[in-house]
Amino acid sequence: MGQDKKEDILASFDTFKNYLSEKVEKGEKLGMNEEQLAKTAQKVADYLAAHEEPRNREEKLLQELWKVGNEEQQHQLAHLLVRLVQQ
Repeated sequence: MGQDKKEDILASFDTFKNYLSEKVEKGEKLGMNEEQLAKTAQKVADYLAAHEEPRNREEKLLQELWKVGNEEQQHQLAHLLVRLVQQ
């Protein structure tokens, strides 16, 4: 993914949610269940927490929650993110 596209996606939380929603929907169409989707979301969140600076308050909160959580808590947060964008 190019830097410009990444910047566009991360510029606002609503844009990020829409992007994640599209990816979750695509995963569902490929037959992925919620657990598989959450594991994928967890990998993305690991990357974002380690390599990207938050662009807004919501991303900052998610990053802080991610950093203080243990692996099980991070996995639960990934499930919650998947459910959030499935609405």
